[in-house]
Amino acid sequence: AGCLSSLAGWIDDVHVVDSGSTDQTTEIARDHGATVTQHPFTDYATQRNWAQEHLPVRHDWVFHVDADERVTEPLKTALIDMFAEESWRDTTKGLVVRRRIRFLGREIVHGGIYPSYHCRLFDRRFGHCEDRPYDQHFVVAGPTTILEADLLEETATDLFSWTARHNLWAQLEAGWLIQTEGVGTQRRADAACLALPIRRRRSLKEAYYRGRPFLRALLYFCYRYLLRAGFLDGREGLIYHTLQGFWFRFYIDACQFEARMETPRATHGEQGREDEPDES
Repeated sequence: AGCLSSLAGWIDDVHVVDSGSTDQTTEIARDHGATVTQHPFTDYATQRNWAQEHLPVRHDWVFHVDADERVTEPLKTALIDMFAEESWRDTTKGLVVRRRIRFLGREIVHGGIYPSYHCRLFDRRFGHCEDRPYDQHFVVAGPTTILEADLLEETATDLFSWTARHNLWAQLEAGWLIQTEGVGTQRRADAACLALPIRRRRSLKEAYYRGRPFLRALLYFCYRYLLRAGFLDGREGLIYHTLQGFWFRFYIDACQFEARMETPRATHGEQGREDEPDES
């Protein structure tokens, strides 16, 4: 509801793709005037590209917004002003916006987290989502323009849902790293179509993964929390930078380690006490 409310009144064609949710998602979406379409979920990139290619959208330009994101008033104003003009569309095929994170009610703006840039608006004839299991970006075959306005992400309202999502994402990222090991960036054919700020961040991430597993997670946390002043984000920042900057990165390395083990992990029920709780 928060996402759709931030789009109300100034965007005239809103679509929600639902993949069999069992909560109130579809009812909330319809109550906010959105067109709801059902499509089975396979992965994030496939779902986004399917939506863009198959939904009966009324305009060439599309704006991809996740359910946990909110369009801020400055971004709304900037977009209304831009689309009131026509001349820039001949030289721009995509718009890049800043992402600002709100975690447990507090905006996280230190530790090198803010600003980060994402291409979310583009002419759908020139853009699509890159085929990655995690950390996907939209790529545009043409010039992009940066809007210095924020798309707010409510990244966690509770820690249970946050860790559950990152548990999945860590395993996806670990699998991707193993799959592309030794291939380098050539396999990522879409990289050249990423907007410049996104290419820079992607290059830094690739440099990070050339570091030593496990140790790199600790060094990255120290860099973010101490050198980039993540401690200024308060107690919420301590939780966020520890979980996202250390635990998540460490867990990705642990998932890679587990996947490379020669002896497969025992499945539940194969050993006498396998499915009993750990009493320690």
